Amino acid sequence: MLRHAARRLASRAAVAPTARRALATAEVPAEAAEDSTFVEAWKKVAPNLEAPKTPISLMQPRPPTPASIPTKLTVNFVLPYKSEIANKEVDMVIVPATTGQMGVLPGHVATIAELKPGVLSVHEGNDVTKYFVSSGFAFVHANSIADIVAVEAVPVDQIDPALVQKGLADFTAKLGSASTDLEKAEAQIGVDVHSALNAALTG
Repeated sequence: MLRHAARRLASRAAVAPTARRALATAEVPAEAAEDSTFVEAWKKVAPNLEAPKTPISLMQPRPPTPASIPTKLTVNFVLPYKSEIANKEVDMVIVPATTGQMGVLPGHVATIAELKPGVLSVHEGNDVTKYFVSSGFAFVHANSIADIVAVEAVPVDQIDPALVQKGLADFTAKLGSASTDLEKAEAQIGVDVHSALNAALTG
């Protein structure tokens, strides 16, 4: 019964103008809302069952966008095992996006950027804190909040240059002797990461 109900709801939602508009804009509501079109359609095909929750009903209210550009950028920087920076107001962050170094200032347009191995720098007045990140994503919101999620990160001043040089030499040798696609891919990743580490130390 539920399978047929879901199919009928899907067909009705496909022709519902409000549903089309919601999918087209894909905007987060300013306030938490319930998908009334879905609920009404559900009641018609399964009146004895409570309508399940839909994604729109589970979304958090959209953070308000300030009328004027704030003077500071609020940054959250988290790793899988800890929070490195939480709700810290800074002047700017520069992230190693796959499209190139991306500076984020207060009032930056909302965007999502994939991170590549490189240096994440946090600028607070004359102080600059640098981290080497392996990969991840940066989520920049319209209300001057930046959420940065990395798989792994370490302060640049804690990196041992000798170990970086050794790792780069080892992976370069492995790349030269690799005989399978898997071995070549693994060695190339090692070369890329250690090259980025080396650039972080020398740059």
